[in-house]
Amino acid sequence: MLPVKNDLPESVRDQVIPLLQARLADGLDLLRHIKQAHWNVKGPNFIALHKLFDKVYEEIEEGADLVAERLVQLGGIAEGTSQSVAKRTSLPEYSLKLVDSKEHIEALSNSLAVYAKAVRKAIDQADEMKDAGTSDLFTQLSRDVDKNLWMVESHGILERREGGSKSVKGVA
Repeated sequence: MLPVKNDLPESVRDQVIPLLQARLADGLDLLRHIKQAHWNVKGPNFIALHKLFDKVYEEIEEGADLVAERLVQLGGIAEGTSQSVAKRTSLPEYSLKLVDSKEHIEALSNSLAVYAKAVRKAIDQADEMKDAGTSDLFTQLSRDVDKNLWMVESHGILERREGGSKSVKGVA
């Protein structure tokens, strides 16, 4: 850990930094999922989804940046390389074979839901570690991710209602 003048005890920072690093990896991986969908989506609602995925990307990127900056503020080193992210992410692998807009909506909403669940858990973990600042950051992130999940998921609600509910892997 790098020396910083932040007054959180080193023992707290030792616990919080890995938590932030884990959520950073998830957030960066989620960005790749979003771009995969953005670049490859096809169908009658292509332009609407293409634009939506760009908007979601921008908001998730802002959140990942906040997580990385908090990590560094506490004396950590933000590890954002592809190799580091691949080792740490808890998100499911995003299929490279998806093309249809319905498939991308389902896959991306699944990725967002898994990330949202991990962020909500991180709120409680940061609280238990006595780091209100990090807990607050995760609370903000949770609201943003939930909003983006809703935006993506709303494009597929009718199909799911008509075809039966699909379970979201990794989400209880």
